[in-house]
Amino acid sequence: MEIKQIDQMYVANTYKRFPVEIVSGKGSLVYDENGKRYIDMGSGIAVNSFGIADDVWMSAVTEQLGHVQHTSNLYYTAPCAKLAKTLCERTGMKKVFFANSGAEANECAIKVARKYAAEKRGADVYTILTLQNSFHGRTLTTLAATGQDHFHELFQPLTPGFIHTPANDLDALIAATEAQDNKIAAYMIELVQGEGGVNVLTEEFVHGLCAYAEAHDILVIVDEVQTGNGRTGALYAYMNYGIQPDVVTTAKGIGGGLPLGAALMSEKVEHVLRFGDHGSTYGGNPVCCAGAQTVIDRIDDALLAEVKEKSAYIFDTLRHANGVESVTGMGLMIGVKTEKPAGEVLAECMEHGVLCLTAKDKIRLLPALNIPMELLKEAIAVLCAACAK
Repeated sequence: MEIKQIDQMYVANTYKRFPVEIVSGKGSLVYDENGKRYIDMGSGIAVNSFGIADDVWMSAVTEQLGHVQHTSNLYYTAPCAKLAKTLCERTGMKKVFFANSGAEANECAIKVARKYAAEKRGADVYTILTLQNSFHGRTLTTLAATGQDHFHELFQPLTPGFIHTPANDLDALIAATEAQDNKIAAYMIELVQGEGGVNVLTEEFVHGLCAYAEAHDILVIVDEVQTGNGRTGALYAYMNYGIQPDVVTTAKGIGGGLPLGAALMSEKVEHVLRFGDHGSTYGGNPVCCAGAQTVIDRIDDALLAEVKEKSAYIFDTLRHANGVESVTGMGLMIGVKTEKPAGEVLAECMEHGVLCLTAKDKIRLLPALNIPMELLKEAIAVLCAACAK
C-alpha cells in the first residue's frame, strides 16, 4: 500500500491533506515521493524557523539526545534553565512556563489570569475578553477563547467565561468590559490574527487597550504562537508596538520543528503560579529546549533586518500583481487576497513547485526566516503567475 492509502485507512480523518507526500528536504526546498522539488512557503505553519534539516539545530538536538532525551520536571536540566534565562533576558519577562504546544501555553496564560484576578479582585472576576476572528487553540478552553463561532458549534458546552469583541474597535471593547461590571480578568489578543485571515491590529487600538487595561488592573495576554520568534520582523510582535504585556505565549517557531510552547510572565504575575498549581510531563523537554536555544540565539538584528527586507519585497511585488486585491500581514506572516478563489491559486502554485497555505479566503505565506532571496523571488513569481491566470 502507498503511504497515502495507509494514512487514509489508519489516521484519524481530521486533516484535509494536500496530495503531496514530503519525504526529504533541506532549507526551503522539499521533495515528494517522486523527487519533485517544491519551494516551501509555509515552513510547517511557521514552525521550521530556519527551514528543513537545519544543521545548527540538528547538531544541538543530536548532541542532547546523546545525553538524556527526557527527565520530567522532577529534576533540573541545563537546556530548560538556559532557555528560560535567554527568553527572560531577551524580553524583560521574569518567569517561563514550558509546555508542548501553543494551546497549552494559552491554557497556562488563562490560568494565570484567572488566579491573579481571583486573588486581587475577587473570585467572580474570571472572564477573558478576546477578539472576533481570533484563534487560540483546539482544547475546549482555548476553543472557547477563540473568537470564531464555527469552531464552537460541535463541541458545546465549552468552558464558560469568554466574550469576544471586534478587532480594532476600542469602543466596543470598553463597552463590553463595562457591561460585565468591569469583571474582566484579562484581554487576550493576537497582534496579527493568523488563522483568522492575517489581520493586523492597529497601534491605536493596541495602545488604547493596554492603557484601559492598566487603569483597571486587567491583564494583557499577547498570543504569539504564530507571530513570535522573529516572524514579524521583531523577536516578538509586541515589540513592534512598544508595549509590555503581562503574559506572552508562544510555540511553533520556537522549537524549530520539535513540539515546544512557552508562557512568559512579567514581574506583575511572576509569582501567581505556585507549587502544584500547574504542570506538564513533557514541558521543558531537554531535547526540545536544546533545539530552541539555537533558534532564539540566531534571531538577531541582522536576521530581523533580512526578514524586513524580504517582507518589503513580497509586499511591493504582490501589491502591483495582476489578480491580487490586497496584501496584509507583518514581516514574513503575509495574507494575499486574490481575485480567484484561494484554493485554485494554491493548487496552481503546487503544480508549479511552490507550497503555500491559506487563511480564510486568502493565500497565506509563512516561509522560513532565512529563505534565500533567489528562492523567495522564484516562489513569488510563481504565485504572481497563478494569481493572474
